[in-house]
Amino acid sequence: MPTIGRGATIRRGTVVYGDVTVGEGFTTGHDALVREDTVIGDGVLVGTRAVIDGGSTVGDEVSIQTGAYLPTNTTVGDRVFVGPGAVLTNDDYPLRQEVDLEGPTLEDDATVGANATVLPGVTVGERAFVAAGAVVTEDVPADTLAVGAPAEHQPLPERLQGGNTVR
Repeated sequence: MPTIGRGATIRRGTVVYGDVTVGEGFTTGHDALVREDTVIGDGVLVGTRAVIDGGSTVGDEVSIQTGAYLPTNTTVGDRVFVGPGAVLTNDDYPLRQEVDLEGPTLEDDATVGANATVLPGVTVGERAFVAAGAVVTEDVPADTLAVGAPAEHQPLPERLQGGNTVR
């Protein structure tokens, strides 16, 4: 049986594997999936049809929106926002070479916009902002905006500065 904190709302069709640990105030949409050996903090939202693959760690007050995908070995800090349809990856050469799967890291207060893609082993720094549709192929420094495909780094506009308020 998974360990689920108080005040959880797990909606119909959601699957949480038996060895998962989830903090208080966990909420899912419908048909979400949280796989083996995953640890999730307090106040986390996993949206409808979002997937967190095994061996991942998710901090507190994180919002993973509808249809987002977090692969095996992903690390997510506190107050992170992962937009709808965002895809994080962990395999540089799918089915072509034997490699160790290396998930990305999203540090505290990072934002990943809708339909963005973050490649294996990439770190999105604290308070960094990945624009919708960006393809992130290299680390994004803290307090930086990543835009385009492949993403280019720009100074973070003043209106986007500071931490996230995830509710």
